Amino acid sequence: MFLHGTSKINGKGHLEIGGCDVTDLAQEFGTPLYIVDEALVRQRAREFMDAFRSTGLRHQVAYASKAFCVMAMCRVAEEEGMSLDVVSDGELYTALQAGFPAERIHFHGNNKTPEEIIMALEAGIGCFVVDNFNELQLLNALAGGKGKRVNVLLRITPGVEAHTHDYISTGQQDSKFGFDLGNGTAFKAIETAIGLPNLKVLGVHSHIGSQIFEVEGFRMAVEKVAAFAVEIRDKLNHTFTVLNLGGGFGIRYVEGDQPLPVGVYVKAIADAVRSTCENANFALPEVWIEPGRSIIGDAGTTLYTVGTSKDIPGVRKYIAVDGGMTDNPRPALYESKYEAVLANRANDTLDEIVSVAGKCCESGDMLIWDLKLPRVQSGDLLAVFCTGAYNYAMASNYNRIRRPAVVFVKDGKADLVVARETYHNIVGNDVIPQRLQKQTVTK
Repeated sequence: MFLHGTSKINGKGHLEIGGCDVTDLAQEFGTPLYIVDEALVRQRAREFMDAFRSTGLRHQVAYASKAFCVMAMCRVAEEEGMSLDVVSDGELYTALQAGFPAERIHFHGNNKTPEEIIMALEAGIGCFVVDNFNELQLLNALAGGKGKRVNVLLRITPGVEAHTHDYISTGQQDSKFGFDLGNGTAFKAIETAIGLPNLKVLGVHSHIGSQIFEVEGFRMAVEKVAAFAVEIRDKLNHTFTVLNLGGGFGIRYVEGDQPLPVGVYVKAIADAVRSTCENANFALPEVWIEPGRSIIGDAGTTLYTVGTSKDIPGVRKYIAVDGGMTDNPRPALYESKYEAVLANRANDTLDEIVSVAGKCCESGDMLIWDLKLPRVQSGDLLAVFCTGAYNYAMASNYNRIRRPAVVFVKDGKADLVVARETYHNIVGNDVIPQRLQKQTVTK
């Protein structure tokens, strides 16, 4: 088995994360349970920060909070010196409630509402990443109404496709995001933006995909974005001071995934920026990136309790856990693959192949197909690795199942950072209109 971060198998044959025996965590907090290895989160953040410091470039490393946005995570990102990306009023509110410095917050999104923009303006965030012409005009008008001139980046699609699942490729021409570089739309957008009095155009943003295991895509994106910056300087007399190259740095989910060390990605980006800008006699810009999955992904583990099983002779054996697509929709959405162990019997011999089903009333609610495990018994604990990114963030209440709790573990201590939802949470926003309320019958 491949163990991430501080994870290990202790003398009892139990999985241990952050110095905490997960069987004890199950007793204290119940299952399903998201467990976050805080030391590994901080290690990943420091790898990015240290790698950029070593390049000598001015930089910002912004944690992409869409991967996992809770107040405790915002605090960790702040303590590690990161900036923060948000894509909704809910994420912005979470960050502000956590006390994250507003000037280090960047607001993304392809359809920001007027209410979201006003909220961000009043908070005094550091930068808006503008996605379309409608937003350019709306943001300019709303900023003017507040007497503000705001920093913006324009998101462009550079026409670079990363080697990813189709659903999570965003840098190619056919995308819902951004201004297209190839057909002249991006040039027109910059020309429009620099003419708007309440916007200060810092530069551009691009994002070429997710789960990227090579550097060539980043190099190509840098070359295209930098060439565009030179064109804007020469034709519009406007010099970009920021190039944001987005995120997409891959992590290891299963055997065969081969992500590069963080420093290799960063060096490739930095080298490409230096060489391209120097060749064009362009002043070195500040470089921003947005790691999300690569900060939190492999630091997360989801712990389940095994319930029922179904053995179809000659076909398949299913085991069912007390969670599923409500706490991890990624297998249903993307056919994502995961590895897992029996956390309470991690040293036992692997003697059967099972498929792990969730408890939702949905035939597609499958977490893992064909997993080697010891002979599984009802009550065993199954730990699924690398569930830190886009699991809690995308969780739902399908079948009115309550979302799990989240704990941060570090140095033998477990801290509850998100409480398990209650039945009251499930019905708390329900309203029964008067005409449907039960009437008291007087006899």
